[in-house]
Amino acid sequence: MRKSMFAIVSMLAAAAAFAEQGGTASLKNPASLTEQAPATYKAAFDTSVGKFVITVHRAWAPNGADRFYNLVKNGFYDETRFFRVVPDFMVQFGISGDPAIASPWQNASVKDDPSTGHSNTKGFVSFATRGPNTRTTQIFINYANNAGLDKQGFTPFGEVTTGMDVVEKITSQYAQKPDQGQIQSQGNTYLKAQFPKLDYVKKATIEK
Repeated sequence: MRKSMFAIVSMLAAAAAFAEQGGTASLKNPASLTEQAPATYKAAFDTSVGKFVITVHRAWAPNGADRFYNLVKNGFYDETRFFRVVPDFMVQFGISGDPAIASPWQNASVKDDPSTGHSNTKGFVSFATRGPNTRTTQIFINYANNAGLDKQGFTPFGEVTTGMDVVEKITSQYAQKPDQGQIQSQGNTYLKAQFPKLDYVKKATIEK
């Protein structure tokens, strides 16, 4: 009996390790994560300041909704820091704390979605970009009415429907000081050393 129990425990541990390796392998291969998202879904973010939920509507921005769905479902945002927080404007995050994962996503762009009439108002969520058709993994949540962003290619794909008060508690003490290049190359090692009080995502999941 004791040997049987030991064998079962060993098998479960091995299966868990295999699953974890598989998830990491997928995150290192953006081309493998192209599942189409449901028409509407909720992404729950458990953070260092509490929980908030983003409701995504694929009709608003199909390319963005699909990318976000695959990132959340596969654990990309787990342990990511809110590295850019500007009061009365927005909070931005979405660079992996693991450089080995951040690197392959840096240029894994998806095409822009045309506007469907939804604006970057308070609580609405959009992908950050470096210009046309450069959306990868970084997103921002609007703290105010930022309708001026609408014509610049920032098409909202969802909105915070639960916990906007939590989003507004995310520390802004470092403002825009964290360097994105350093985050890409050193990940959380850099952020923990230089900006130890940054708030962060503990875990993000697709709600069932």
